[in-house]
Amino acid sequence: MNTQRTSSSSDSVALSSWRLKGMAILRIAFGLVWAVDAWFKWQPDFINNFSSYLTGSLDGQPGWVQGWINFWINVVKVDPHVFAHLVAIGETAVAIGLIFGLFSNLSYIIGVLLSVVIWTTAEGFGGPYTAGSTDIGAAIIYVLVFAGLFLASAGLYWGVDRYLAPLLGRFKFLASGASNLPVSKQDAAAGSLRS
Repeated sequence: MNTQRTSSSSDSVALSSWRLKGMAILRIAFGLVWAVDAWFKWQPDFINNFSSYLTGSLDGQPGWVQGWINFWINVVKVDPHVFAHLVAIGETAVAIGLIFGLFSNLSYIIGVLLSVVIWTTAEGFGGPYTAGSTDIGAAIIYVLVFAGLFLASAGLYWGVDRYLAPLLGRFKFLASGASNLPVSKQDAAAGSLRS
């Protein structure tokens, strides 16, 4: 009976390990998607026509969405090149953070903020929602992916955060912390003997 219980728990540890590695693969793949997107943001066409990406989403939108987008158009008009570069820098930083598992929690927060801003402006909340509308926009789904990566501490596996977090002191919350690593039965038993 005891060997069956041990076998069961080792199976769940193996399954957990497999899933955590899977989350690391998802994180890296998602980072590569963001890297391609960031590359597009560094192109002169995006930098020189940044405002048009916002104005293009106005068509067919309800008044409150148009008001929101117009607010951002007026903010961006101050210096569209600066805002275009900020978006490119932000997407590049998120891509690097995801690919290397570097400052993962910070990368997830920046990714969520960028995704929400893109969804509510350039994607016009995924609308207009009229007859024949079939999409809510991709950026809002990115928010859910970032949340899943955060909840899985995906930066710990095949990432720099595993080594970086203990060095950050009180700022370790910016990375997937080493304290979030799964504890093996042997380590748990050793820890309970010390206490």
